[in-house]
Amino acid sequence: MKYTQLGRTGLKVSRLVLGTMNFGPQTDESTSHGIMDAALDAGLNFLDTANVYGWGENKGRTEKIIGNWFVKGGDRRDKVVLATKVYGNMAPDDSPVWPNHDKLSALNIRRAVDDSLKRLQTDYIDVYQFHHIDRRTPFEEIWQAVDVLVQQGKILYVGSSNFPGYKIAQANETAARRGGTIGLVSEQCLYNLAERRAEMEVIPAAQDYGLGVIPWSPLHGGLLGGVLKKEATQGRRASGRAADALKDTKTREQIQAYENLLDKHGLEPGEAALAWLLTRPGITGPIVGPRTQEQLDSALRALELELSEELLTSLDEIFPGPGPSPEAFAW
Repeated sequence: MKYTQLGRTGLKVSRLVLGTMNFGPQTDESTSHGIMDAALDAGLNFLDTANVYGWGENKGRTEKIIGNWFVKGGDRRDKVVLATKVYGNMAPDDSPVWPNHDKLSALNIRRAVDDSLKRLQTDYIDVYQFHHIDRRTPFEEIWQAVDVLVQQGKILYVGSSNFPGYKIAQANETAARRGGTIGLVSEQCLYNLAERRAEMEVIPAAQDYGLGVIPWSPLHGGLLGGVLKKEATQGRRASGRAADALKDTKTREQIQAYENLLDKHGLEPGEAALAWLLTRPGITGPIVGPRTQEQLDSALRALELELSEELLTSLDEIFPGPGPSPEAFAW
């Protein structure tokens, strides 16, 4: 396993992050535990979840699955860098949201941390992440709540998710003015070969402020995972985001060119997409969300891939990035 520092911190994390969003809704508890054991055996030590995972009437279910895994012993908790998130309400989807039971008020942050700790069956969270920006709660209030939780030993670091560049700057400038607060240390954003807008401002802001970048949806909902090959050879039709994207003729041609290129180089599309992210400046490691042991094994193989300069250039030709800012905005 390869490791790196999480942003400007002293925290050492694996270059793949085990995402757990499928644990509960797609993958039962026993299989989920098996995947986490296999990941840990492979040296993958960074585990990402969120309080709302489980979804619908089962929000919190994923954290409970992880908590049940921790209490099996074997130093599982001590070996893991645990990240979870706060923002969404925990009421079932068809139920009204009670005031102050969502977003990033000091009251909800305090409540949400304590509830996550109970479900996770641990006494601290390594990286506590804001799942979205809260347009109504000032960062002064957010950092005051964070400072208390750090002093209590309930959280160690704080990260963001789905923040635009200016909010990363605003958050960390506010933290700097307050003094004694380390500020955001990571940003979890949508970033992959097919979706590169984060290169315009989010990733540069993260780099300037010393945040590690943790891309989610590295295969863009399956679009970069060999979807056309699976359709042709296995009869597996794309679904969700991938199916919607393939309705566009230009996108379908782009994905076909991508799969043809990787077939020429003898590479699996999904593994190459992960390996590409590992070459990008500022990237700590992509989040992989395996539903099965086989999917985890495939993700781990990506760590061993060395993409040639020729291949990287060809990938840029198929999926051109936006270019640096402000040039990308100005001309």
